[in-house]
Amino acid sequence: MGSDLAPLGLIAGSRLLPFVFAREARRQGRRVVATAFDGETDPALAAEVDDIEWLRVGQLGKMIRALADRGVRECVMLGQIAPKNLFDLRPDLRAMAILLRLKRRNAHTLFGAIAEELEKDGIRLVEALPWVQPWVPATGFHAGPKTSGDEREDLAYGLGIALEIARLDIGQSVVVKRGTTLAVEGFEGTDACIERGGKLAGKDGGAVVVKVAKAGHDMRFDIPCIGSRTVEACAAAGVRVLAVEAGRSLLLERAEVESLARERGISVVAYARGDAVTSSGS
Repeated sequence: MGSDLAPLGLIAGSRLLPFVFAREARRQGRRVVATAFDGETDPALAAEVDDIEWLRVGQLGKMIRALADRGVRECVMLGQIAPKNLFDLRPDLRAMAILLRLKRRNAHTLFGAIAEELEKDGIRLVEALPWVQPWVPATGFHAGPKTSGDEREDLAYGLGIALEIARLDIGQSVVVKRGTTLAVEGFEGTDACIERGGKLAGKDGGAVVVKVAKAGHDMRFDIPCIGSRTVEACAAAGVRVLAVEAGRSLLLERAEVESLARERGISVVAYARGDAVTSSGS
């Protein structure tokens, strides 16, 4: 299956998601060519792909050449780059040209400009969802304790706040408690937002974390994602509920997440927006 198809490209950041994609794409019979970043991408990814090119963050021209020279016509972008590296990067000429023409520098504008540069060399940036569908939680997924009425109210409240900050391209996650917004995700990322919100929740904890994709969210650039590391961050911060959108997010390491949710007393739920108030788990 797929042996006569062009290889799939993978622009790989850190953490688990590049591994999930590479394994599933190869299981489906596709060759995977990865571009990886020194100090970011896990070196173990090399064993999970058919070919790999190591780059420095900011070497856009080298990245595109590496994919084009290997016959890639479609690629995905998965994983994270540490925020500090986006400011410490030493851009090559092609990356510099992008930075100079962008008036706003957020995920949508930066990754959209990279997609345009890839297109110039005949490479289309596509969504990874067809290859990671098994990790998309369905409406009603629930691990850990049942949610209380107060927690469901906070979930509904947090959803509204999270959708608004996502619309403004600020972040995807919020931490709330008793109708109060404790922390809004900014450039620091979800785990740091959870830690900050947990401290503000006080010694008794009990905060609710809601993570969303904005309306019209471009899934080529970023799929909201949680895993065991996120649940551990919630446990350390005294968070009681971690909620993500069904069908528009990824749940990695499901067995580990379910086990941790039970052990740490954290409700992990996947909700449909219209059902966010009434879903209580089973």
